[in-house]
Amino acid sequence: MEAQFDTLIVNAKIATASECFPGDIAIKDGKIYAIAPDLKALKATNIIDAEGAYVTPGGIDGHVHLDQESTPGGQAYPYRGADGFESGSRSSVAGGTTTIIPFAMQHKHRPDHSLADVIGHYHDLATGNSYCDYAFHLIITDPTEERLAEFNDLIPKFGISSVKLYMTYDRLKLSDYEILSTISAARKNGVTPMIHAENFDIIAYFSKELEKIDLLDPYSHARSRPSLAEHEAANRAIVLSELMNVPILFVHVSSPGTVQTIRKAQSKGLPIYAETCPQYLLLTDAGLRLPDYEGAKCVCSPPLRPTKQDLDGLWNGLRNGTFTLISSDHCPFRMDQQDGKLIAIRDSGKAGGDWRLIPNGMPGIETRVPLMFTFGVCTGRLSIERFVQLTSTNTAKLYGMYPQKGSIVPGADADLIIWYPEGKYAAKITNDKLHHNCDYTAFEGLDMLNWPKYTILRGQVVWDGMKGEVTGSKTGGKYVSRTSSWFAKNQNLFDDHTSTPWQNEWRPELETKLY
Repeated sequence: MEAQFDTLIVNAKIATASECFPGDIAIKDGKIYAIAPDLKALKATNIIDAEGAYVTPGGIDGHVHLDQESTPGGQAYPYRGADGFESGSRSSVAGGTTTIIPFAMQHKHRPDHSLADVIGHYHDLATGNSYCDYAFHLIITDPTEERLAEFNDLIPKFGISSVKLYMTYDRLKLSDYEILSTISAARKNGVTPMIHAENFDIIAYFSKELEKIDLLDPYSHARSRPSLAEHEAANRAIVLSELMNVPILFVHVSSPGTVQTIRKAQSKGLPIYAETCPQYLLLTDAGLRLPDYEGAKCVCSPPLRPTKQDLDGLWNGLRNGTFTLISSDHCPFRMDQQDGKLIAIRDSGKAGGDWRLIPNGMPGIETRVPLMFTFGVCTGRLSIERFVQLTSTNTAKLYGMYPQKGSIVPGADADLIIWYPEGKYAAKITNDKLHHNCDYTAFEGLDMLNWPKYTILRGQVVWDGMKGEVTGSKTGGKYVSRTSSWFAKNQNLFDDHTSTPWQNEWRPELETKLY
């Protein structure tokens, strides 16, 4: 009898964002066709025995920098990270992530480039070079009226429903006026703003004071960015969001004080969402103090925080629902490449380097999902359902790709992770086993209790952990066209005329066609 299905996964412990149950999964034409307690009688070309292990939706990494011209400090353009789409996506599937959302970056020094030009350029970079599916965010650095008018096309023409705004970095930051203009345009078009919240002037002032006393080592990067710089910027962004009635997401939140600020806003009913990353949950700033300029490996913004209490404060934010999702903020710069971390020594002319010239960022696209499984699920800090929410489902919902992505339901893309049965995996993270193009990982030597045994993208096994091989193709990834945020369009937003805080207060008239 001819096979009815392409793949059959049997003896699975199926985990979704809301429940966990034993069952089998039938896959046909890249889609989940059926889920039932027992499908073993069905005929399939490939049969995978999950051996009682968890099967979860494929990871979705909503914060990835690939093949992006960067302005990580005071350097001139252009600087690119270590990973392009090919190496970054290869690393992605080896760690269980089946969909990534890198950034297409608008540059102030190229005012003649339309947003369509920027998007087209990133399609050229990604097409035929991705092992996993992908979408794009836009980074907005020059919100002129002409560029904001292009927001009308973002969803219907380009399938892009999110933009990132910076409150810091000289070449990237927007003024409060520009933020208001941009989030207003985003609101009218159902686009979700993402906010990098750090106070530019606090950092500039601290940086100057550190220079006066010759504190230019990598650890001084963290000295220049106290947690209060993040708290203040987050609070200010929340005010602007409430003022214009716009949902926003805070990216890479690093400190408990900011978690509390966000939690307070959420308790008022404001549509405020938050992301954090494994480095802020597992690493302190001790790595920045390593000798021989090794501390440069751990330079990222916001910086790693100093104490276990800081880490615990973020874990509490995961458990109590303050955080919506966990991303990697994968932004790799090699130590040995010409434009890598050691540029801070070369270009400063100082034997001890200058942290202001260190490219900001760390690799993490491959380790994100396994780290959260080991240190979340295996330790009991997170339920398997909460793990699925944070690493996959909520990202799909927030960024308008649910239920095609991030779900295990009939009709969804068959993007899945099959884990090892409990107790059947133990290994340390070592950079030589990872598949990115970076020459280090900040998580070197951490003991892992699980790792994806198989990563499945639209029904195809693209990572075989038993063989230790990426089995997919760099032409296998497809662009995912997105719609408005599932969260935002299901949120009862404030009405200008009846909300108590707005009585007798004027607001600009905004279109009500939201999300």
